[in-house]
Amino acid sequence: MIAEDASLDNLSSVISQLQSSAKEIVEERSKAEALFTSIGDGAIVTDENGRISRINKPALDMLGYTRKELVGKWFPKAIVATSMEGEPIKPLFRSVTQSFIDGKTVSQRLCYLTKNGKSLPVVTTVSPIIHDSKPIGAIEVFRDISLEHEVDRMKSEFISIASHQLRTPLSTINTYAQMLAHGFEGDLSPGQQKHMAVIISAVDRMNDLISTLLDISQLEAGKISVTLQETDMTKLLERLIQELGESAQSKDIKLMAHLPKETPIVNCDPLLVGEIYSNLISNAIKYTPKKGKVSVELRATESEILFIVSDTGYGIPKGQHDRVFTKFFRAENVQKKDTTGTGLGLYMVRQIAETLGGRVWFKSDEGKGSTFYFGLPRGDT
Repeated sequence: MIAEDASLDNLSSVISQLQSSAKEIVEERSKAEALFTSIGDGAIVTDENGRISRINKPALDMLGYTRKELVGKWFPKAIVATSMEGEPIKPLFRSVTQSFIDGKTVSQRLCYLTKNGKSLPVVTTVSPIIHDSKPIGAIEVFRDISLEHEVDRMKSEFISIASHQLRTPLSTINTYAQMLAHGFEGDLSPGQQKHMAVIISAVDRMNDLISTLLDISQLEAGKISVTLQETDMTKLLERLIQELGESAQSKDIKLMAHLPKETPIVNCDPLLVGEIYSNLISNAIKYTPKKGKVSVELRATESEILFIVSDTGYGIPKGQHDRVFTKFFRAENVQKKDTTGTGLGLYMVRQIAETLGGRVWFKSDEGKGSTFYFGLPRGDT
């Protein structure tokens, strides 16, 4: 009888513990639900197959759908994404897909098509949901940047007009400065020659800046034409490395190249691809102190040609990572150095990459260096 009472007491204790655990689980789920629904931006949770399992009210309000219309659907198909220029983004290059594949947080600027067909500019941040060291889904948070996008458009229009207007007087200044420097109005003293060299150098920098601004305006307006041709990617990169080698040598920087054994021949625009390669390599050299290292790698996968540039430079402060590809951005730690720059190179890289249907991203630790990636979809011949 005593043994039976003890068994009943043990059973009662087990039941009590289970009830307590169940209550805690319910409370934790309630807290998680409250946290999810309180997110002010749009939030979408997907399972391991990329199907939408949860979506909050702000997301539904922005996209114009009902919860029933989206839950259970494959995210890339249910919510169509395009670039800022309106070009469709393939599922493989969506941030939600990349985050799940890489197991890392990924940010991206794009447009979502709402239920009524309107294009909604958004910035997304996707993080994988990890369990037992494996991704079992992802959560995306996005916000409407329509106002920012319109302001950027107006700024770009102003910059384009201003740049065109500046070109004529700068051309005049350059012409007369060159004439004076070459003695058309008489010989200059050594001091005067030194001053004229400074003037001509400043005019050249201004012309370079104006050219960059006009190129960006053309890219943003979708007026840059893409001319496809069979391109030997290895030769293209080797030529650029040779051209930029002198810049690396002047800082005693070791510039290393890792190229594939089999040369990838790709149907692409070599001028635009070369512009991306050149900007990324130049940046790595510029923002790496003397006696540092810059590594350049070309890697061919089944779906894309991957270009990677790593450096041992200043790195980018973590709190500023989301601004790296924005116009005129220069990291705070770099501004304190002697290095000069316009903050337009990486913005142009992203614009060209999107024009080519590619993608660009990076990893960086302040004080340790950065690694930039450019993925170009294969258009093999």
